[in-house]
Amino acid sequence: MATDDALKASLVQSVDRALDILAMLATDGELGVTEMSRTLDVHKSTVSRLVATLEHHGLVEQLSDRGRYQLGLGLVRLAGAASGRLDLVTESRALIRELATQTGETVNLVSLSGLETLYLDQASGGSALQIHNWLGKRNPVYATANGRALLAWRETAEIDRLLGGLLDTDGAFAPLTSHTVTDPAALSAELARVRELGYAVVVDELELGLTAIAAPIHGTDGTVIASLSVSGPSFRLVAERVETTAALLVAAAARISSRMRHFPFAP
Repeated sequence: MATDDALKASLVQSVDRALDILAMLATDGELGVTEMSRTLDVHKSTVSRLVATLEHHGLVEQLSDRGRYQLGLGLVRLAGAASGRLDLVTESRALIRELATQTGETVNLVSLSGLETLYLDQASGGSALQIHNWLGKRNPVYATANGRALLAWRETAEIDRLLGGLLDTDGAFAPLTSHTVTDPAALSAELARVRELGYAVVVDELELGLTAIAAPIHGTDGTVIASLSVSGPSFRLVAERVETTAALLVAAAARISSRMRHFPFAP
């Protein structure tokens, strides 16, 4: 136990020092290993290992002519991703609230995070008897309307790669309810239907008694960057209401897409 605690402390200290290096480079622009080791009061070999790790991940880069380091483009990519997500939430918030008012149900803005859906923002309509707080929650991508909307327009190889990481030893998805689609072939057929309709519908698959409808949000280059969903009790979101709600949802998702500078070609 003592050895494990010591290892954890060492790893945390390494992360702390690596973050200090990034902060130093952000302040000074460029530094050498000797300067960094002097400021951190650690041996140069330790700094070299930390810098090599940061360089491997593109977070710092070496100025080859002088052996000094500066911040790398990997940080720009990370900052861009965070900025893009914040922009998405900001640009969509008013439309999410408007859709919640129109439908009376809960509306969520969702992105793909690894093999899960991640809930970024939420608004609740007047029909919600008990507000289900989804903010920050993660769910398996295969069992949600949002997950299917996020997957359906991706390349087949990428879909197979993502879903392959969720299969159990029998080659199936873990059932969350008795209605969950667990067969990969059946899910592929569902994704084809999502592309055909322009939205996904999931009834009682994530939770019994819960129906959700989701539509894709597209970014500048046309790729799906998020999904917008309406969810509520299955007894209220019956087939007829699903159809009328889906029309409002798809229109709202298209408006958010345009705010994210997606302007599809109209023949």
